[in-house]
Amino acid sequence: MGEDVEAQEFTRADRTRYREKVRRCLDVFERMLSESAFDTDDPYTGLEVEFNLVDDAGDPALRNAEVLDAIADPDFQTELGQFNVEMNWPPAPLRGSALSRMEAGLRDTLNQAETRSAKVGAHLVMIGILPTLRPEHLAEDTISQNPRYSLLSEQILAARGEDISIDIRGVERLRTTSDSIMPEAACTSTQLHVQTTPDRFAAYWNASQAISGIQLAVAANSPYLLGKQLWRETRIPLFEQAADTRSEELKAQGVRPRVWFGERWITSVFDLFEENVRYFPALLPVTDDEEDPLTVLEAGGTPNLAELRLHNGTIYRWNRPIYDISGGLPHLRVENRVLAAGPTVVDTVANAAFYFGLVRTLAESDRPLWSQMSFSAAEENFHHAAQRGIEAEVYWPGVGRVRATELVLRRLLPMAHDGLLAWGVDSAEADRYLAIIEQRCLEGTNAAEWFARQMVERGSDERYDDLRATLADYRSGMADNRPVHTW
Repeated sequence: MGEDVEAQEFTRADRTRYREKVRRCLDVFERMLSESAFDTDDPYTGLEVEFNLVDDAGDPALRNAEVLDAIADPDFQTELGQFNVEMNWPPAPLRGSALSRMEAGLRDTLNQAETRSAKVGAHLVMIGILPTLRPEHLAEDTISQNPRYSLLSEQILAARGEDISIDIRGVERLRTTSDSIMPEAACTSTQLHVQTTPDRFAAYWNASQAISGIQLAVAANSPYLLGKQLWRETRIPLFEQAADTRSEELKAQGVRPRVWFGERWITSVFDLFEENVRYFPALLPVTDDEEDPLTVLEAGGTPNLAELRLHNGTIYRWNRPIYDISGGLPHLRVENRVLAAGPTVVDTVANAAFYFGLVRTLAESDRPLWSQMSFSAAEENFHHAAQRGIEAEVYWPGVGRVRATELVLRRLLPMAHDGLLAWGVDSAEADRYLAIIEQRCLEGTNAAEWFARQMVERGSDERYDDLRATLADYRSGMADNRPVHTW
């Protein structure tokens, strides 16, 4: 959820000072893009995974503080809800057997974390939305202890001026309201990071936007929320509604949402940060009075741009620009936030391989895909795939409307394979992980589809009993690390 902040109240003067500082940071960032040496020699890729915590019965376990104490690993951190934790996987170059090392390392780390968390009565589950959540688990008193989350909740509710309304129409319909942002905690994701040069950032971001719908189609994993079967990737509409600062009147006026697909292809990373400053008021106007970014830059240093980064962290683009510093040098990343968590480590690495390979090929193409495709078509693909999952049809240049699975099998898997080789990944390594994506498409099965089918087979009158039983089978498949299409 971004940088930590201290509990506090904000005045009108705080907001004015923060706006001025953010704009100064933006000016310095623009200058850095043309003058500074960004870290581009050996681009890294990275991974973050969010988890749900459940008890032995499969119900939410509100114990993330105890779990983090038990795990005692700085790579695990708190998240919004007391039934959430997040794990950060160290970034590394994507070459050789990097994917296999990622899989082995993730499995080892998660097995150790599971052993330790089980001692305090909680178990880690990788799934986009925990299906056994009930309304009481999304109440204000289940927010994590970190002051950042309570502040965010207060500021979003204050900006709205009314309770948050959730209305999702899928296989069934869910309508509810909340007096906090806790419904957002139901959304647990896998976040993929790809480092790029300033001059290539726009190409990687545009490519990421263009393939977001395809990612959702093959990897959807959140079909149930509060006992209702909704979209195959219910995370998408839930997150869009749960973090919406707009009243109905502001929506009618066309005010942009904070959970945002965007509205255009870009030509520079600056476009995205400039939009952030131009369109969105501050949610957490915390000003760092110790750094003047221009003074730091002119002295030969690398400014933190703390306000610009904090502001960016409260605007939830599905592909978010990241400015960061490592080893004293600035760098840029695309943070791909499209995918749900899970269902297994090997599926997660396969999803990462598909994204990293495909985005590389498209971003480095001589004829950009986004020059042949409207931005609105990419957004329509995104939401349709979230709703339909593995059965989605999408638009693709030169093809027209096509089943996403057919598009992946005929065109995109070879492109992803070429992209992985361009990163330096071993050919056999690329074959192994992309074969998992191939089999999902051939079988017409991803995690959301598997879960929904299991629920149909059970079909008792006790929906939550069926959800617990199906989740138990899901956890078994997750523990065995068997790709979901083999379950």
